[in-house]
Amino acid sequence: MQNSNESGTGGGSGADTGRTSGTGAGGESGTDTGRPSRTDTARTPRQAPTPAAALHGVNLAALRSHNAALLLGIVRAAGDNGVSRRELAARTALTPQAISKITARLRTEGLLVEAGRRASTGGKPATVLRLVPGAAHAVGLHLDRDRATAVLVDLAGAPVASRTLPLDLGAGTAAVVESALGEVAPLLATGPNVLGVGVAMPGPLDHTTGVPHRVTGFPDWDGFPLRDTLAGRLGLPVVLDKDTNAAALGLCRGAGGESFAYLHVGTGLGAGLVLGGALYRGGRTGAGEFGHQTVQLDGVPCGCGAHGCLEALCLAALSRGDHAEAARVLGTGAANLVGLLDIDRVLLGGRAVAAAPDAFVRGVAAVLAERARRTGDPEPVPVALAAGGADQVAEGAAELILGQLFGGVPGLTPGGPKIG
Repeated sequence: MQNSNESGTGGGSGADTGRTSGTGAGGESGTDTGRPSRTDTARTPRQAPTPAAALHGVNLAALRSHNAALLLGIVRAAGDNGVSRRELAARTALTPQAISKITARLRTEGLLVEAGRRASTGGKPATVLRLVPGAAHAVGLHLDRDRATAVLVDLAGAPVASRTLPLDLGAGTAAVVESALGEVAPLLATGPNVLGVGVAMPGPLDHTTGVPHRVTGFPDWDGFPLRDTLAGRLGLPVVLDKDTNAAALGLCRGAGGESFAYLHVGTGLGAGLVLGGALYRGGRTGAGEFGHQTVQLDGVPCGCGAHGCLEALCLAALSRGDHAEAARVLGTGAANLVGLLDIDRVLLGGRAVAAAPDAFVRGVAAVLAERARRTGDPEPVPVALAAGGADQVAEGAAELILGQLFGGVPGLTPGGPKIG
């Protein structure tokens, strides 16, 4: 399998986001040079290079190197506990001199602060560094088929403000763009130093170019340059991704090397895949079109033009109020994913799941338990509700922007795909 490493940011001036080696002894000296590595620029033929945009509204030159972003990410993951320079050196193999240089720059930029000392266990007590969450912000925008939700989050990913309004995704691209701008504008006035806007919507779409394809039920979106249109109007970097990917991105913070599938049931049905701790988009950024696997030959017609799709069967059951059948259908698709990808767990989310959480967890778990008995697996893959509330997708969309600051991948998986 191939992870998509292409930057999909629109707008901005094209800051250098090349990764640098920080091997310390035996490799590079650990000095933060910001020079891009040739090995990191390889892309599939379809993914033309798109430089990541410069961060807007604040001088964040220190973030242009992988090493600075990696250190920021480790401090972010430590939360209120903070982390010392000695711990940063141990976890990154950077030299103490490089750590001191980079953290000094980040403190000057107002992104890190010294916050007391560790209790001494012998020797000089270590000074603790913490992230300054309010130093900058990002906006996440979820364009669903019938509503738009926008959230403003700080650098820790905590929501600061949010807005939700009705939306008709089929009203035409121009009308939806105006609605999106109307949702985002008040949030830009709320938070200082907004770095960009992450946008999540139903797929399929091309994350690399920021262009939707034939969104199920709304073919007029096919080929519309949504990312670049919004970036041009807002004057900010914009990243576009599928709603399920955005939600999975938020969930994979702290997931380590775990593999899981996030299954979203709302106005449609889709999946976000996290494999080995990193969001998996596929070579053409089209992975996760989970709802359009055929599970019933010559079955009911689907809005995508096929018949017998998982989405069509699940939504038909929901329209009848049959949550048990909808969960059984969803479980069938989940079992297919377990068999194909050998994932560690299944997480459920979306409005339909929120309306009947117990029925969905119980129904999907029953199908996976039956699969485990049939295959001889000692334990079925566990099923649980995804963490987060009603704004889960929008908050995940903000991570499309924040992920560029913190080592590329929430959860700090070294060498994972660059987000955004």
